[in-house]
Amino acid sequence: MFENLTDRLEGVFKKLRGHGILTEENIKDAMREVRMALLEADVNYKVAKEFVDKVTQKAIGREVSQKLSPGQQVIKIVHEELVDLLGGNTEQIRLDGQQPVVIMMAGLQGSGKTTTSGKIAAMLKAKGRKPFLVPADVYRPAAIEQLQVLGEKIDVEVFPSTTDLNPLEICRKALADAQERNLDTLIIDTAGRLHIDDELMGELKQIQSSIHLSEVLFVADSMTGQDAVTVAEKFNNDLEISGVVLTKMEGDARGGAALSIKSVTGKPIKFVGIGEGLDALEVFHPDRVASRILGMGDVLTLIEKAEAVVDKKKADKLAKKLQRNAFTLEDFLDQIQQIKKMGSLEQILGMVPGINKLKQLKDAPQPDEKELVKTEAIIRSMTLKERRNHRIIDASRRQRIAAGSGTSVAEVNRVLKSYSAMLKMMKKMKGKPGVMTGKKRRKVPKGMRR
Repeated sequence: MFENLTDRLEGVFKKLRGHGILTEENIKDAMREVRMALLEADVNYKVAKEFVDKVTQKAIGREVSQKLSPGQQVIKIVHEELVDLLGGNTEQIRLDGQQPVVIMMAGLQGSGKTTTSGKIAAMLKAKGRKPFLVPADVYRPAAIEQLQVLGEKIDVEVFPSTTDLNPLEICRKALADAQERNLDTLIIDTAGRLHIDDELMGELKQIQSSIHLSEVLFVADSMTGQDAVTVAEKFNNDLEISGVVLTKMEGDARGGAALSIKSVTGKPIKFVGIGEGLDALEVFHPDRVASRILGMGDVLTLIEKAEAVVDKKKADKLAKKLQRNAFTLEDFLDQIQQIKKMGSLEQILGMVPGINKLKQLKDAPQPDEKELVKTEAIIRSMTLKERRNHRIIDASRRQRIAAGSGTSVAEVNRVLKSYSAMLKMMKKMKGKPGVMTGKKRRKVPKGMRR
């Protein structure tokens, strides 16, 4: 979502690198462009001004490090200030103290509260917690049903709310039920409105004053930009929220909400929703997001995503297959499925350092999700025998595979050609010391060589 901002900032820093010595004048010129880039990204006007003033003051007043060029020094300062703007430290959800922990989700209708409640429950369950979903939106029967469906999908218990109960009564009964059944985390999905009104706030305040809440998480649609920030400020003034969840971060929003909300409300972003799937929720790391904005990538999140989806036993088995040159189309299909679990290709590539510069090259390949889907369909249309031995796939088989996958023979040929090229590359790598085996060739002293 920060792509346009990243491109603009990279243009500014490219100009700075062109200056052998930075002066107060060219720093101020650069910061004017940074300010314009932030405003175009829908960052709050006051927040953008304060950010630029801080960077300018530090850049002019700081002695340049001998290890960094003047341009790099400014980038370092911008990175530091971006981290601070986004919240500084990573804020984890509070799970200690009085048990069961009670988390109340708040926000306007359509912001994604119900889905986010399910995502948080799935995340906590994966960490060994025993979450309990509580539908407290009695005005929309569909909301109660939606949470029950989500609970079934992730195998998490859901309190049997009904529309004839009032929200506070539901919360009290659910809390008593959780204590009796040793469930340690209540996640209350409250009602929303199309806009803030006294009735909504009164209901939320009543729950907050009657039940000990560990967290009040405000859920905001990042696509609404500064409107999300304004609503968050109002909720915080009335309720004293503890954190923010930004949804739809995978969309084409300009990023203004993410960059403004901490400064305006004083409350940290704790999670971001990056897709529709129940696993598409990430803990918000200000330092990592700042690095992404500046085109430095996010290797740590990439590693974490890979570790979450990679099966250790399968990985060891695959390594042995690679050593024996026995990597089949079946293995290829398995790798595609693991990549898809990590997120979209665009999201994955966005975490690779320097990828923005690569994408700007004239002949640079662009990530194409459709091609991945086609490749998967083509391999799935093969028989098990064909996947394990691609050499038997003759012309008639290729026609059958194309018809079964809804593609053309040319596309089937392209997949087989790519797979064969991969096998040749692996064969070449196999002969190199330390590649795919982990072993390094021992250096032999000159006098002992034959």
